[in-house]
Amino acid sequence: MKSTEKNAVEYVGLSKVDGPLVFVENVRDAAFDEMVEIHTPAGELRLGRVLETSADVTLVQVFEGTTGLSNKATRVRFLGDSLKLPVSTRMLGRVFDGFGRPADGSPMPFGGEPRNVDGSPINPQARVYPRDFIQTGISALDGMNTLVRGQKLPIFSGSGMPHDRIAAQITRQATLLGEEAQFTIVFAAMGVTHDVARFFTKTFEQSGVLTNVACFFSLADAPSVERLITPRSALTLAEHLAFAHEMHVLVIMTDMTNYCESLREVGTARGEIPARKGYPGYLYSDLASVYERAGRINRSEGSITQMPILTMPSDDISHPVPDLSGYITEGQIVLERDLFQRGIYPPIAGLPSLSRLMKDGIGEGHTREDHAPLASQLFAAYSRVKEVRGLAAVIGEEELSPLDKTYMKFGEEFEQKFLNQGEFENRSIEQTLDLGWRVLGILPRSELHRISEQLADKYLSARSEEDESEA
Repeated sequence: MKSTEKNAVEYVGLSKVDGPLVFVENVRDAAFDEMVEIHTPAGELRLGRVLETSADVTLVQVFEGTTGLSNKATRVRFLGDSLKLPVSTRMLGRVFDGFGRPADGSPMPFGGEPRNVDGSPINPQARVYPRDFIQTGISALDGMNTLVRGQKLPIFSGSGMPHDRIAAQITRQATLLGEEAQFTIVFAAMGVTHDVARFFTKTFEQSGVLTNVACFFSLADAPSVERLITPRSALTLAEHLAFAHEMHVLVIMTDMTNYCESLREVGTARGEIPARKGYPGYLYSDLASVYERAGRINRSEGSITQMPILTMPSDDISHPVPDLSGYITEGQIVLERDLFQRGIYPPIAGLPSLSRLMKDGIGEGHTREDHAPLASQLFAAYSRVKEVRGLAAVIGEEELSPLDKTYMKFGEEFEQKFLNQGEFENRSIEQTLDLGWRVLGILPRSELHRISEQLADKYLSARSEEDESEA
């Protein structure tokens, strides 16, 4: 051990190296979450942070991995501060790694304000309830699972599903209705391949939104521990843009399952007692520390809206990651493999999907007076379609009643014309609602139990007249 400068002490040698962790003995005054510099025998500098301290041993998590470290020759220096990211508006239009270091060949933006990547606590009394409708241009979202400014609404997907394409489409199209204000996008990707990273950057460039997007990529070949910092780096920038510069920020994070896998890896290396499927017992609180950084506060006009994407192993929605995420967030968008295999894009499941804040962001003064009853009727009718399809699988479609056959026709039209749309098709909320009325027109009025006669006369009749004139 030797002194290097005022208030800094350097320790030579490690007692143990285990996965992404190193153990340093007899450290004085180390603090939890303190940043650490690790100097390898080859002269390479790596960063880490303190996970645990005791009288005898300090446990350090090494961000860039422990390959090449020597128990005797490695030098460790404790910096006396937590991990901070210098953030500024100049980070928009740039690509960074998970730690916020430039990954696009350009230098670090000048003059950034250092902020703790774990964020600052927000007084619950300062939070503003989310009520402003966000138009994504996707009918399955805008019409039936509305996104509201300040909400956290995850996308539950499966292996091979087009969640990346949906995320890119939302990034291109998201606007605040009435204001026509484009969102500032902070995009965080964890454990993605180089091909996926190139897809996102190329899509943002071609659509012209890249100048309004900041990307944080922790690639698949990067140390897995970097994935634990990536969403926090992205959210640190988002908080600066939203609350210091009053921007409307949409944060898209993919794939949170990779984040949780890294959390499990570190927990296993620490010798923690595992909980469900080997994940640490604090998985819920750790996810909450990420998801709860969304919202609005009364001292700023800015907002942070989150859309985390997570893949469900074996399409299991009861897996710990989607299960706990559903408890913390305000709903979920579920992608259905059956719709995907039938070529419907986006394959958003009609019944398992839910936006808990939808009721507060739609209706007169937000979207249109008919939005809530129309969405409710579409849900009810599609639920009946699922029942009829199950019956048809048993007795055969030819044995169905005339009304059941009408529901079968409605289900086909609903999926092909309402849910299905082009990847670059941007529908307004009016177009989405009008499409909903058109497909409902297939059913007899006696089946529309959730719509008043006044609304049916106003919108259903109008749609029928338009269809006749087009014919």
